[in-house]
Amino acid sequence: MHIPKTTQSPFFVSTWVDLLGAWVNRSPGFWKWLGNVETQTLADHIAGIRIEQPIYISGLARSGSTILLEILALHDTTVTHAYKDFPPVLTPYFWNWFLDRAQKRDTVAVERAHGDGIAVTPDSPEALEEVLWMVFFPHVHDPVHSNVLDAATDAPAFASFYRNHLRKLLWLRGGARYLAKGNYNITRLEYLLHLFPDARFVIPVREPVSHIASLQRQHERFCQIQRDDPRALRYMQRVGHFEFGLDRRAINTGDTSEATAIMAAWQQGHDVEGLARLWRNVHQYIVDHLEASAALRDATLIVRFEDLCDAPESTLRAVFDHCRLPVGDHFVAHAAARLRKPSYYEVAFDAEALETIAALTLPVAVRFGYGTANPAARGCPH
Repeated sequence: MHIPKTTQSPFFVSTWVDLLGAWVNRSPGFWKWLGNVETQTLADHIAGIRIEQPIYISGLARSGSTILLEILALHDTTVTHAYKDFPPVLTPYFWNWFLDRAQKRDTVAVERAHGDGIAVTPDSPEALEEVLWMVFFPHVHDPVHSNVLDAATDAPAFASFYRNHLRKLLWLRGGARYLAKGNYNITRLEYLLHLFPDARFVIPVREPVSHIASLQRQHERFCQIQRDDPRALRYMQRVGHFEFGLDRRAINTGDTSEATAIMAAWQQGHDVEGLARLWRNVHQYIVDHLEASAALRDATLIVRFEDLCDAPESTLRAVFDHCRLPVGDHFVAHAAARLRKPSYYEVAFDAEALETIAALTLPVAVRFGYGTANPAARGCPH
């Protein structure tokens, strides 16, 4: 998302970003080739770079993943993608070399399009590695195909490109630990653990009523933004954000019939039912896979949105400890101060909608410690 100081639009995509993004999207083979050329160019610089304990934040959108990304990115050892890395995400060194010579330095932080109080600049961390997954796995967002990549996935070209990409980022930004937020990585945890056996996963979860309300509000917001400016829709498609907006898509966790049912519910105007099914499906997938793998359980920390809001310091301390990022009490207190109650409203559901949510989600929600109480008034930046 590129938002110059001169515009009042909540989501402004400049013409040059739209055109360059179209070129990148149209020519994946060329950009893979150029990414490999870049790797060869930097061979001497990145040869000794080790990818150790990469950190992945992954969960259903609107669960607290962005604020966790921003807080973990405060640590001086972590390295992540930034807004400025788009559109040519596959060539971070070449693109940043150009930006260092062409980019204006008078940018100021502005609130992102979600309207949730999180301010960003071109240097702010952002979920952009999804571009790489889409280039190498074209069906990764197709609801009628399984989106799951597990330990049996055989993709040597991607694995090589991805490892080198991470090495380039670590070298380029002078860090030791790769950090990524990727909501869709939830169906790739086993594969990532196969690539990096020492990886650390942080999965934020949220009580379904307030979570679905937030998802619905953002869907309505982004639909309007994208109707007003089709460039915003193209931007979302190119960076791999299909959680809300005019091209909203269900995550296929291996059950195509359920993904089809979610899409059908949305197409018929039953948004709450579709979102409740999505919540149930994704979180059941999480529970099942954590129960099935001791290695994955050891690598994963579940972070409840409500705990992050109600007990920020102790919750963040647990996150940093799990990620094996040493921090002092002052650092944790400073990070916790970034959390605050939202100033925006929540969607008000009628009794029928609440019954639908409870009926579809409660059997899974209790696995995360959620009962029948509705903590929808709780909240903090997402």
